[in-house]
Amino acid sequence: MSRESDAELPVHTDLPEPLPGTLPEPLRAELIAFRRDLHMHPELGNQEFRTTAAIKARLEKAGLRPQVLSTGTGLMCDVGTRGSGTPPMLALRADIDALPIPDTKNGVPYRSTVPDRAHACGHDIHTTTVLGAGLVLAELDRQGLLPRPVRLIFQPAEEVLPGGAADAIESGVLEGVGRIIGVHCDPKVDVGKIGLRVGAITSACDRLEVSLDGPGGHTARPHLTTDLITAAAKVVTEVPALLARRVDARSGLAVTWGRLQAGHACNVIPQHAELSGTVRCLDLEAWREAPDLVHAAIDEVAGMHRAKTVITYVRGVPPVVNDPAVTDLLAAAMSGRRGSYAIEDTEQSLGGEDFSWYLEHVPGAMARLGVRTPGDTRRLDLHRGDFDADEEAITVGVELFTAAALLDGNRS
Repeated sequence: MSRESDAELPVHTDLPEPLPGTLPEPLRAELIAFRRDLHMHPELGNQEFRTTAAIKARLEKAGLRPQVLSTGTGLMCDVGTRGSGTPPMLALRADIDALPIPDTKNGVPYRSTVPDRAHACGHDIHTTTVLGAGLVLAELDRQGLLPRPVRLIFQPAEEVLPGGAADAIESGVLEGVGRIIGVHCDPKVDVGKIGLRVGAITSACDRLEVSLDGPGGHTARPHLTTDLITAAAKVVTEVPALLARRVDARSGLAVTWGRLQAGHACNVIPQHAELSGTVRCLDLEAWREAPDLVHAAIDEVAGMHRAKTVITYVRGVPPVVNDPAVTDLLAAAMSGRRGSYAIEDTEQSLGGEDFSWYLEHVPGAMARLGVRTPGDTRRLDLHRGDFDADEEAITVGVELFTAAALLDGNRS
């Protein structure tokens, strides 16, 4: 397992035997049906009204009291009774929104019924695993087997920068919470396994928009005006290279452009050009400095070509930095359920995840949840319309969350 030191994470055996909280078959089938219903009815960030209502109804059916967040979508729900002397709770977090892309899967009955909307990042799996864990833990609580209350967080708008986590925090989801855990689907990991890493497991991701302006003119006389196309091209090519020489290379600060728009005629130098892209960074401290560095580099390059700039730098999310103790909790929970062989190394990705905002307030960790059917040689990826998950991952996720909650409660 990748970590900041060479020390192995310990494999704990102090979970009760036999392990309580195993997912019963009727609930397993219900959760698969619930996931498929979500998959057929994807909703974008801050529009997850149907999804929120479905989660709320199932939790209330189990005798729980979920609270819809002040944002209007998403909810939180405590399992177990929290007294005045109760230690801080462990929170289980799921994101509930979908992506604005078409579902291109063929031959599955649960394909999205909403045009240009798809659960192509696995949030339906995340949601179902936290729901399932909550239902299992509620039953254990009725039996007097839940050592400490647990909070379920169903967060909206993860895919919308800077992420719905900040709004959820303002709604009070972390009040009384001491630690938080979550999972993210990984199509490169076989179902039945998780990927763990101490330290940064994702990267920072910000959005960058640049407007370049000049007087325009004839392409026969670029020397008499601002050659805006050349200026834009230089910003595209030279700003990333310039930044690479102004920060430690190990920070992984990278600007990647996704859109360039300028001009309408082949013999007219335009007056306006627009660029947009992302700024990604592996290192938290370098990310904090990134806006000033990026602004200065763009102004320097554009200024050499006499182009005026308007820069919009939209803060996204910092890296998810897994806390060693909480990562150990996830490792112990997984090894207690399925053995240490079910835990893999995982690398830091360049993707962003707003789970990081919770970690600005409480320690926590995110695991990569395997969703690839063993033996499947297809190279599926997230944020693609053909993305799908082996639904056995729901059982694995429920077991992981349930074991972590029991182990966390028994440790105190």
